[in-house]
Amino acid sequence: MVPMLRVPPNAAKRAVNLLRTVQFGHPPSCPCHSNPGHHHTPTMIASRNRKYGTPLDPASHKEYAFEMAASSIRYGPGATMEVGMDFANMGARKVAVVTDSTIDRLFAMKQVRESLDREGIQFEVFNEVKIEPKDSSIKKAIAWTKGHEFDAFLAVGGGSTIDTAKLMNLYSAYPEADFLDFVNAPIGKGLPIDKPLRPLIAVPTTAGTGSETTGTAIFDLEEKKAKTGVAHRNLKPTLGICDPLNTRSMPAAVKAASGLDVLCHSLESWTAIPYNERTPRPKNPMLRPSYQGANPISDIFSLNALKTTVKYLPRAVKDPEDNKAQSEMLLAATLAGVGFGNAGVHLCHGMSYPISGQNPGYHHSGYEVSTPIIPHGVSVAVTAPAVFKFTASSNPDRHLEAAEAFGVDISNVKKESAGEVLSEALKEFLAKLGDQPAGLKELGFNRSHIDALVEGTLPQKRVLMLAPGLGDNGITERENEREQLSRLFEESLEH
Repeated sequence: MVPMLRVPPNAAKRAVNLLRTVQFGHPPSCPCHSNPGHHHTPTMIASRNRKYGTPLDPASHKEYAFEMAASSIRYGPGATMEVGMDFANMGARKVAVVTDSTIDRLFAMKQVRESLDREGIQFEVFNEVKIEPKDSSIKKAIAWTKGHEFDAFLAVGGGSTIDTAKLMNLYSAYPEADFLDFVNAPIGKGLPIDKPLRPLIAVPTTAGTGSETTGTAIFDLEEKKAKTGVAHRNLKPTLGICDPLNTRSMPAAVKAASGLDVLCHSLESWTAIPYNERTPRPKNPMLRPSYQGANPISDIFSLNALKTTVKYLPRAVKDPEDNKAQSEMLLAATLAGVGFGNAGVHLCHGMSYPISGQNPGYHHSGYEVSTPIIPHGVSVAVTAPAVFKFTASSNPDRHLEAAEAFGVDISNVKKESAGEVLSEALKEFLAKLGDQPAGLKELGFNRSHIDALVEGTLPQKRVLMLAPGLGDNGITERENEREQLSRLFEESLEH
């Protein structure tokens, strides 16, 4: 029996009087709530539009909204064994499993095969993904899908594998499309993906790209000698399965390079221009870009990922048995993916694309490939000290907070010194991490390469538009961008 609550005498009367006092003495501030007869009149709407701009008139108005989109994420050691049940729950009959020749022999793929077989899921394996994929390897993978009738995709590997699987999924849904139709403008047409794709589950085996959460796929366009890609929310995986057991086989060099990608993802999205400073406002919400600028939700993910990376990346690289550090780095990569997948990245990534694409012949130690390679995380981090020194004047407080994440005491640092302080913190972090090039010269570049590197960066409008301070106050914006980028590349020749 539930005991009856005894109400003191006159309590109900006092409560009613209190409510009346609140209601009539302090009415709600919104006129629609305080006055049921009040509505937003055309005059009010016109006044609002004069102040904030009309939602459907983007010509001269800044953005006023942001969207958050990310894959569903499952995190936990052993979670890979659930993937067969996931596809059974989806009603999938035949799955395209995408991986590379190395991962195909490792623990993650063993778990995948066992799980799919246990649930009776029919599958075919494509294991020819290339590290830092080129358009030729992407097209080969797309062609492979045309010989099968797949109703779902599974990517098992690093960012190269997940990005390849995204594009296999995309172009199998648009079999008549030209390859450049969806590629980011101005290199491609940048058409929106206007229909849902087949389910894609991503199982990352590196702790870096965060590709399991984003609608972005990056590759080298060989003809242009530059990286580009496709970016749209509909490209993101249906589910990312983040299993720390799958990252334990990473060599130290891969852990370091992948972790540096996390570092720059978080730093760039944290310092990107605010979403409501981006122009133009889209005519249709379908045209709102994935990379929107820093916003209150992405900030939470980005700053958390930055702090986690600073704390755990050196441990993960140093000790392959430090399972706590490995697990935290996988989680940081995913958190950073949610952050930059919505806020975007800027100069480090924009400048990294020609660095990778115009590699003079550098081969990073620890990578088991026969051709020259500058790992993506290395190409991104090598310009970071110069980049954040340059962007700091746009928002000194954010750059100081980032420096604090590296352990810098900022209590007496002046705002005008924010860039220098963060730059020095980055240099020290890279040096202590070990085996990292201390500038572009160690990658084989010199001053004679700068013009070509600048020209390879300028088409990366999708990310350059989010770079604080780029293109401001010049003879023309384009010429000023060239001068600024030239200086940044020159400052990055050696730390």
